[in-house]
Amino acid sequence: MTGAAALRLGVVGAGGFATFLTGALLDLPDVTVTVVADPDTDRAGRLAANLAARPVPDWRALVTADDVDVVVVATPPAGHAETTLAALRAGRHVFSEKPLATSEDEAAAIREAVAATGRVLVVDHVLRYNPVLRALARLRDPRFAATPGNRSDPLLGPVRRLAFDNDASDEDLGPEHWFWDERVSGGIFVEHGVHFFDAADALVGATPESVQGMLGQRPGTDLVDLAVATTRYPDGAVATFAHGFSHAHRCERQLMRIDFGAAEARVTGWIPVHADIDLWTDDAGAALVEHLPARADELLAVDGHRLRDPAVTVSVHRHAGPANARERGRQRQLPHHCRITLDLGGEAAKAYVYAESVRAAMHDLVRCVRTGDRPAAGITEGATAVTVAAAAARSAHEDRTVHLRRSHPTTACPS
Repeated sequence: MTGAAALRLGVVGAGGFATFLTGALLDLPDVTVTVVADPDTDRAGRLAANLAARPVPDWRALVTADDVDVVVVATPPAGHAETTLAALRAGRHVFSEKPLATSEDEAAAIREAVAATGRVLVVDHVLRYNPVLRALARLRDPRFAATPGNRSDPLLGPVRRLAFDNDASDEDLGPEHWFWDERVSGGIFVEHGVHFFDAADALVGATPESVQGMLGQRPGTDLVDLAVATTRYPDGAVATFAHGFSHAHRCERQLMRIDFGAAEARVTGWIPVHADIDLWTDDAGAALVEHLPARADELLAVDGHRLRDPAVTVSVHRHAGPANARERGRQRQLPHHCRITLDLGGEAAKAYVYAESVRAAMHDLVRCVRTGDRPAAGITEGATAVTVAAAAARSAHEDRTVHLRRSHPTTACPS
């Protein structure tokens, strides 16, 4: 994409996430930061100085500035919709930190504004740009399976069940932090859960038809620090999500387990950095598995995400098994048990993988501005995640299952 003039970014917000985000983009040749807006003028000045940009105190001046092509929304969630709508109506493209909005009505208004203006919007749903989850999508893609030996059946079948457990830290979330104020954050389902509702949609390749939510309170207080939801998809697949914010940093743990019928994937880290896949397959599938180490870069590739080659491994173990395995009542020849390990460097690589996923999301925005293509995490994906999260919250408060209206189809992880 280099050669065309770099897109000029105006960053709304100069806090910790804005600093992290702009740091991830420093060597992306297709963008340059020109303006930083924050009512804290000292903070805006410091970040602007680091980026050779100019600070302004009012974001409204930024969205109409002549030297801004893309507005980057990096504020607490309550301000996302207002800023995004103003930027779109001013003719600017938008890169928004998740969630896109804190309510379904706001998300719908943004959807209408994108359609009316034709601007490109990318939501920072970093899991859409994660190499491990992208690899799982490729292993379900017949095009990837067809490369060696003209095999046409994907290695992994449809997702039957997905479970994500997130035992997260609250050490950086003091009692006055905006995270705990639903008027600012939207609540755990909206502020945090959108990542995983969206990731599940990408892996399943569909959006849920119903959702059930439940909330838990910290003992002896009215503080909601646990949110659990279950979604059901039109083909009968079910996904469950649990997010608890009550742990020390050293006790944090996250695990995503995905059941593909004859295969199971176990993904660790809320920023996925490692996955083990156990599967039963036939002779052609075993041959495909054996070729995966040589295709590691292809398997894990995400445009704009620079893999650290020494930290990426795919290991395979092949064992002979019974020749009469059954999958969902169908007689099939599945004699081989295989294990595939995808490793981006473990916990030590988490910050790097996170930053590179942000970089890849911005790379996607630039690509779509120049080509007219649809981004992997665009308005449909961002708005759908808000809709599901808001429905989970409503279900929890009303103690009932919420049935979702048929929405615009979301995209599966691109291959």
